[in-house]
Amino acid sequence: MAGRIITGLFRPAIGVPLVATIVAAAELLVANRKFGVFTGGFGQSSAVDTPGEIALFALGFVLAQLAIALLAWKIAARLARASGAQATVLHFAFLYGGISLLVLSLQYQLHSYFSDAVSFALLKQLGGGSATDALLFAKNEIMLGLAALAAFLLAWWVAARLLHRLTGPQPAIDAIRSGWHMIAAIWLLLVGGLFVIPRIGGDGARGLERIMAWQALGDLLSLASDFDGDGYGLAGRVIDPYPFDEARHPLALDVPGNGIDEDGYGGDLALVPVPGTLPETPLSGKKPHLVIVVLESTRADVLGKQIDGQVVAPNLARVAAQGGAIAPAYSHVGFTTASLKSLFAGSLVVPPGSPSLFRELDRSGYEIGVFSGQPEDFGGISEAVGMREVADHFVDAELLKEQRAFSFAAQGSLLIDENIVLDRFDALLGDPAIWTTPQFVYFNFQTPHFPYHHDGVPERFARPPLERGQIGAENRDALQRTYWNAVAYSDAALGRLIDRLQTMGVWDETVLVVTGDHGEALFEGGFLGHGHIINDRQNATFFASNRPLAGVSAPISLSDYRRIILRMLGAEVPEAPIFEPFLHIGPLESPTAIGMADRQLGVISLRLDSGAACVTAQGRCRNYASLDGAEREAFDRLVARWGPSAGPRGGGKYGPKRPRRSA
Repeated sequence: MAGRIITGLFRPAIGVPLVATIVAAAELLVANRKFGVFTGGFGQSSAVDTPGEIALFALGFVLAQLAIALLAWKIAARLARASGAQATVLHFAFLYGGISLLVLSLQYQLHSYFSDAVSFALLKQLGGGSATDALLFAKNEIMLGLAALAAFLLAWWVAARLLHRLTGPQPAIDAIRSGWHMIAAIWLLLVGGLFVIPRIGGDGARGLERIMAWQALGDLLSLASDFDGDGYGLAGRVIDPYPFDEARHPLALDVPGNGIDEDGYGGDLALVPVPGTLPETPLSGKKPHLVIVVLESTRADVLGKQIDGQVVAPNLARVAAQGGAIAPAYSHVGFTTASLKSLFAGSLVVPPGSPSLFRELDRSGYEIGVFSGQPEDFGGISEAVGMREVADHFVDAELLKEQRAFSFAAQGSLLIDENIVLDRFDALLGDPAIWTTPQFVYFNFQTPHFPYHHDGVPERFARPPLERGQIGAENRDALQRTYWNAVAYSDAALGRLIDRLQTMGVWDETVLVVTGDHGEALFEGGFLGHGHIINDRQNATFFASNRPLAGVSAPISLSDYRRIILRMLGAEVPEAPIFEPFLHIGPLESPTAIGMADRQLGVISLRLDSGAACVTAQGRCRNYASLDGAEREAFDRLVARWGPSAGPRGGGKYGPKRPRRSA
């Protein structure tokens, strides 16, 4: 009886529609759950919710699904050869249904951690500029994916063998040579839709961008129609309005004052003032000690954060109470390597040899100490700001790799416990006599970095903390407790450092600065991590010091730190205009998105490939072309700010031609 039911399900009239229906339903469910295609939501500038939009969306969706399904049926028939119709249905179920659901689940999992702004270039940046390190950091997830693929292929083989035993020899069907005319007609209609529907625009067209087959085929057609080689074609979600002019396209070089809007945003670019890089500023006279502590991935809301009635970071609160604290303080990019470069050098882009706190304090007579739980050569940090070249003591995760917290040894994945780092500090700089010479000491505490827990971290707020394999949106509350548990551990290390400075009798002569390098999303809005979407969670951190912060108010940027710290040390630093923090995803000269901490609207962001203009405080997005009033003015200021920021100092918006970029 069971055998007859199973074989019945594999009849073409039943099995093929059933598989196609399951795939279509799953994709629609995921598209709405993750992106709000039909219900709207933050990160989605519109919703497919009117009869006309639904009809347009349905047309594109059915064409894409039908074209792929029919092609998969032909391939399944080829695989089955003379095994019969039921074997063909089984191969179709795995080839079309199984692979579609597998890719859909992997895509959903990826977007549970990252936004759809994620790209290989972004993952490489998160890996400190090393594609190898980016892949090695995700090796657990990659191995899990490969294991899932192997299990899928094994299940396919076993199912085929079982079906053959149940059905025995079956007559072959003529499904290989027939039906090609219909398939060709469907594909021609689909190609036409990929050209026409994006030009019709509207929410129906934007909703189709969330459908796997539509987006993949659109990208291929865009590549094929990129006649001028600028990275954009005549199909897909981003259409090149000038297909034979490589100078005009989304993210094009917008030449100011020529009367042409090359990139399609904000009209012809008008030059506006942007922050300049402070020249090297040596100190003279009495020189206080400087200690900078960076707490990895620590958010702005750490100040005053309580869990179960307990303050998460009491030692940080002690520092802020003695001096002051500023929040939010924004990372321009939301990931570590570029953030630390900006922090120490005071600019958005920091080429090797740039003026920095390390170089100018070394020339001012300071002894330099680096004590870091991460590898400071990672992503070129040390080279850009001069850490290793001037350091009298250089202790980082590369040196201490045999004491790493995790087994994997990719450079970007090395993490050394804070107390190991502090032990080395005590051994090298624990003698008060050393501090008769001005000291500049930089610490980097890594425990709050993903996966937020390692052996030896006490269970203060998370009992027990999540293991890496348990991290997911379904465990959001436990994840957040695990994260804050890690922050509390780094704060305890900060307390140990303060106590040591006080015991040595140098606390009163020391300027202490404590900050994060960027924020961290903890599945608020569905995202985990940093550097892949512009908002307060991922970009905002804090600046705290044991000295008063007179004349400094939020919001500030990490690139403001150098000026602030030099003033605290007594340097003569000229006054500079106050600029709203500028934020971006991807390289400054060709970003996926740009943003700004606007003083009226809060954090705003513009997706340059899709035109989605988001105001995070309001939790909504609109298309840039539909903006008006104060919002249009704010986004035009953002575009005007990006142009000069990406100029000769930032990589060549008015210098060398911008590299090709595919949407």
